[in-house]
Amino acid sequence: MFRSPAPSATRPPHEAGHPPLIHADTAADPMRWVSGHRDTLMAAVTEHGAALVRGLGIDEPTSVGEILLRLGVEPMAERESFAPRRRYADGVYSSAAWPPNQPMCMHHELSYLHACPSLLVFACLSAPTAGGATAVADAAATLDALPLQVRERFAREGWILARSYGNDIGASTSEAFGTDDRDRIAAYCRANAIDFAWQSDGTLRTRQHRRAVLRHPLTGRHCWFNQVAFLNEWTLDPDIRDYLIDEYGSEGLPFTTMHGNGDTIAPETITAINAAYDGHTFGRPWQTGDVLFVDNLRTAHSREAFEGPRQVVVGMGGPPYIDDAGPATEVNAR
Repeated sequence: MFRSPAPSATRPPHEAGHPPLIHADTAADPMRWVSGHRDTLMAAVTEHGAALVRGLGIDEPTSVGEILLRLGVEPMAERESFAPRRRYADGVYSSAAWPPNQPMCMHHELSYLHACPSLLVFACLSAPTAGGATAVADAAATLDALPLQVRERFAREGWILARSYGNDIGASTSEAFGTDDRDRIAAYCRANAIDFAWQSDGTLRTRQHRRAVLRHPLTGRHCWFNQVAFLNEWTLDPDIRDYLIDEYGSEGLPFTTMHGNGDTIAPETITAINAAYDGHTFGRPWQTGDVLFVDNLRTAHSREAFEGPRQVVVGMGGPPYIDDAGPATEVNAR
């Protein structure tokens, strides 16, 4: 899938630590350009973790699915979503619903899945008037920047994602699992190392234990790979968090994260994780028609707050990264 770069496409001088900016020399036939520069694109992503192509003029969501195919990348369907998305084509979705005035923390897409996408293709169909960049951060450098105790504990214990479905907050079971049928949900959970429990009020609670640090199969470097900070309760707006706990209890939050042994994560740990990301974050303002290619294991991504209309779609695919954290058990199932 990844080969040496071809001597074509215009690339300005590259600044260390920043994903390269590649200028497409024509927008007359963007798919032909992608096919002709496949090796260049994949080599840039392999070397730098991400690459931004400017000048393709992509203006349709379905074009992102075509880009995946031209790259020889198998699209991957989203599972276990935490916010509603619109599906445009196989593996191609709208951005997750998130208030435009609130930034999205750094994270790796679907890193809580048993098998998650290795390549992300973001396309800006309409750039915002201000803000809204999809910033990226080197996951290996972020790992090195974490306080030693934080790094060692998560590497040793992994992390747990706890979720609650059915309280009219967050994703519903049908949005997350593609069905409301309990038997099918149970089969999915067992197959994907997810502990689950149906509550007497009909809500579903799940826990899944995943590794927090993975070795990249191509570079061999260990990468901080998780959504420990992004999906933690301390990342929620304080007023919203207090309301949800008052209404549903701490175990009824739509999502939160824990240490791998089940301990609560202290707010200062979340602060330290986000600070490590901040020291290795880089983002370019979107221009309409831009396409950003991201190695989902090597590179985390975020979204700035923004003003004005913003339409960015994402394609997910590639040979999946597998987290075989362990077997699932059914707890108090009803």
